[in-house]
Amino acid sequence: MKIKFISIFILFLVCISTQAQIDRSKQPEPGPAPTINLGKPDSFTLDNGLKVMVVENHKLPRVRASLLIDNEPHAQGTKQGVKALYSAMMGTGTKSMSKDEFNKRVDFLGANVGFGSESAYASSLSKFFPEVMQLMADGFLNPKFEEQEFKDQKDKLLESLKFGEKSASYIASNISSALAYGKDHPYGEFETEESVNSVSLEDIRNYYNTYISPANAYLVVVGDVTASEVKKLAKEHFGDWKKPAPKASNLPEVKNVATTEINFIDVPNAVQSELRVQNTIDLKISDDDYFPVVVANQILGGSFGSYLNMNLREEHGYTYGARSSTGADKYASRFVASTSVRNAVTDSAVVEILKEINRIKTEKVSQEDLEKAKAKFAGNFVLNLEDPSTIADYALNIETNDLPQDFYENYLKRINAVTPEDIQRVANKYYKTDKLRIVIAGKGSEVLEGVENITYKGQKLPVKYYDKYGNKVDKPEFNKEVDPSVTVEKVFGDYIKAIGGKEAVKDIESVLIKANATIQGMNLELEIKRTSEGKLAQSVAMNGNVMSKQVFNGESGYAMVQGQKMPYTEEQIKMAQADAQAFPELNTEGSKVEGVEQVNGKDTYVVSMNENTKAYYDMESGLKVQSVKTMSQAGQTMTIPTMYSDYREVEGVKFPFMIAQSMGPQTFEFEVSEVLVNEGVSEEDFVVE
Repeated sequence: MKIKFISIFILFLVCISTQAQIDRSKQPEPGPAPTINLGKPDSFTLDNGLKVMVVENHKLPRVRASLLIDNEPHAQGTKQGVKALYSAMMGTGTKSMSKDEFNKRVDFLGANVGFGSESAYASSLSKFFPEVMQLMADGFLNPKFEEQEFKDQKDKLLESLKFGEKSASYIASNISSALAYGKDHPYGEFETEESVNSVSLEDIRNYYNTYISPANAYLVVVGDVTASEVKKLAKEHFGDWKKPAPKASNLPEVKNVATTEINFIDVPNAVQSELRVQNTIDLKISDDDYFPVVVANQILGGSFGSYLNMNLREEHGYTYGARSSTGADKYASRFVASTSVRNAVTDSAVVEILKEINRIKTEKVSQEDLEKAKAKFAGNFVLNLEDPSTIADYALNIETNDLPQDFYENYLKRINAVTPEDIQRVANKYYKTDKLRIVIAGKGSEVLEGVENITYKGQKLPVKYYDKYGNKVDKPEFNKEVDPSVTVEKVFGDYIKAIGGKEAVKDIESVLIKANATIQGMNLELEIKRTSEGKLAQSVAMNGNVMSKQVFNGESGYAMVQGQKMPYTEEQIKMAQADAQAFPELNTEGSKVEGVEQVNGKDTYVVSMNENTKAYYDMESGLKVQSVKTMSQAGQTMTIPTMYSDYREVEGVKFPFMIAQSMGPQTFEFEVSEVLVNEGVSEEDFVVE
């Protein structure tokens, strides 16, 4: 017992002595970065120039192969769409196998095989890998470019473009790239309906013959395979591939604007404003500035706790998230701060973004923020090392970006060496707050007045206007004056006449609409039932399972989401009373013509149906092309637009067969499959318990 007491007493004195030597007024010095010992892949080069890298890992019986062609960027010119169509046609059959035969064989082997505009990949169980490698090579080297497949893929691309051109996010991404790099630069190009229609099947073949060459190609194989096996397979399947490298292209010079300006694109159906605050930079991974820049970006907008996100999301509630990225490309790069915000706070959000960019330039970051950023990099880096493909990816980066061989072995040391002074220095060098393009895609009628009054350093920022193709345009007109002779009775009367006439409409007691949409590979089924008495039942199912349901019996109702039932509020009842009518235009009471706005490039009459809903009627056709609901939830106000198009006649009355609804940045396009008039609807559909 005595010995034990003395041991504890001595330990107590040691602890007191140790604590006395700690100076708690100073931030602890960070420990040394861990030593990184990266393995190296087995590498060899075929006679045709194809470079092969192999990383053996026998823990799991799987193999992954990636083929990358490291060409210089090349512009498509007036044929924008060639790359997308070429990529879509790859894997749709070979000279020896039909599309169905190819896909069935891949599925039978439980494998994945895919192709990009200058890449290919395959993965499978190791015992099937030799055949899967052969399938990938066959699809890549012996594509079958057929006219019918070309037409089918072109139709799909054109349809996706129509969908994208209604999205403010899609438009902002396209135009911000085009304005940053120039529309004639490969990084600034984007497809349009006109450019895709100009592409021929011969253009696809020419692209393949010009740019798909082994001279700049890398084949990376990772998994349960030996280097000798891969060498044999590579020679067998890729050894006869012989094409010269494509000629180097002269890339246009990339320039920033002379002074900071706002570039505005009017998107009349936008429910949020898309912001891209950007400038181009000259930064490569091989540059000494690379490491302080990536840490600076992490602090500014690279994580949830970043300056931008904590300001715009947490402090002000303008957005669900704000981010930044700082590129490091060997040809051209840019810095971008981006977010999606409510229309009402568009101008305020721009001011706060500029504030945070200036903050990182003028204030030294705290040691705490710096250490958090470094810890994030360290954690991700160590986690990535658990994946055997990381070794191959790092080796490929070293080859394609001209990096020193010990780049990744010293990665954490370089990150750990970044100081607050480094952050401030590179922020001032690369975040060019006096030469920024502030790209805004949003609903001009609601946001432009505030945008045009944004001041920076005591002066209003100049505003330039662009269309959705990146062409300069005049300032758009909003809220044009309505001819005094245009009344609600006239607008509604023209609509009823356009869809079939009052005699045809008045006999309709109920309408059942069924429609389908696809999102991320999942099928959404929409069913809407309305009556002339003002009753509504609506449900949305995903892959057959009802996800949400709304029922309104004319006086009360409820909404059910994933099994949770919530009675309608007074506000929801008012909205349902307007929405439940199959043809609310039969009653003009409470409605008012507010003005003229453009929807999809056409002038429409804007009619206020009630305090929560507006409807838009094409001035030329008389048809309703859009309705917009305004809802308040959790202290925030949001607008939900619904677009109507592709009107078709059913029982003497025209109904829209395309219904697109936007919720935040997401748009759901429902294609109507069936419209039933005066059948399929019963009183049981509107029971509210």
